[in-house]
Amino acid sequence: MAQHFLLSSAAKTLSLTQVFRMTDAEAETVFRKVRWSETNGEPVCPSCGGVDAYDCRRPNGASRFRCRACQKDFSVTSGTLFASHKLPLRGYLAAIAIFCNEVKGKSMLAVSRDLGLSYKAAFVLCHKMREAMAEEMKGRTIGGEGKIAEVDGGYFGGYVKPANRKENRIDRRLLENQSGKRKSVIIIRERNGNSLPAVFGSEGAALSWIKSRIVDGTVVNADEAASWNGLHSRFEMKRINHQEAYSADGACTNMAEGYFSRLRRAEVGHHHHIAGAYLLRYAQEAAWREDNRRNTNGEQVQRVAGNALKRKPSVDFTGYWQRRKAA
Repeated sequence: MAQHFLLSSAAKTLSLTQVFRMTDAEAETVFRKVRWSETNGEPVCPSCGGVDAYDCRRPNGASRFRCRACQKDFSVTSGTLFASHKLPLRGYLAAIAIFCNEVKGKSMLAVSRDLGLSYKAAFVLCHKMREAMAEEMKGRTIGGEGKIAEVDGGYFGGYVKPANRKENRIDRRLLENQSGKRKSVIIIRERNGNSLPAVFGSEGAALSWIKSRIVDGTVVNADEAASWNGLHSRFEMKRINHQEAYSADGACTNMAEGYFSRLRRAEVGHHHHIAGAYLLRYAQEAAWREDNRRNTNGEQVQRVAGNALKRKPSVDFTGYWQRRKAA
């Protein structure tokens, strides 16, 4: 029997032991080479783009550079998702490694215990890493001539607890008996390619978005739900009735179903409740994990760190707790 990739030694190129054995200087070198790869880790001023900067460390030894051209100070995380960081850089590298090593997601409470952080700090840090993962999905299109894409939807949130006694229970499938908070995660997944998730009020509301993200000439596979009937006017469609088969005559949505399996397991096993404003972030995280499941954990850490250092400070989580107090 062939060994699963995740069980092989090839999948494990970075361990937490290696990260925690690093000195602060070694961790800083890793981040410098990730952010300034074009100059092999030599600092580049984020304000003017100057490459002539000198080391001007803070009194506590924390990294800081000063640009000779514009005289502005900056660090390896200035202007990035990790700007104004409080943890040492080695802590951020460990956090990314812990986060990537979990194949179905990572509980933020567990991260707080692993790294000795408050739950609030772990919550913000994990969502910043989800933002870094989502950076790769901006402007992404799926498919192309001769390629196959699968489309499916799954509903999350808005749970209505059933009444204790059977005679008092209602049919929670009916719209009038729902909370109104239930949302549909839509996934477009290319066979042997990338995934793209989005969140809508219903599957039918996603048709315009689906048409804008799937390239013409793509063969689209979907189930028999009436929500997808509107795609026939634009794409060659293959439909599968799951009451009869999971795959028939070349039509199936198994890869899309695999994505929802991962997202459901993350919800049930780690997060317990994913809904509302953060639902899209969890959906994007699950898509990124699906797309990168055959990459080594070292490559995954490198990509998340690289995305975080390329992205500007988070709109949602910069000054998050100050805004919460003001409200």
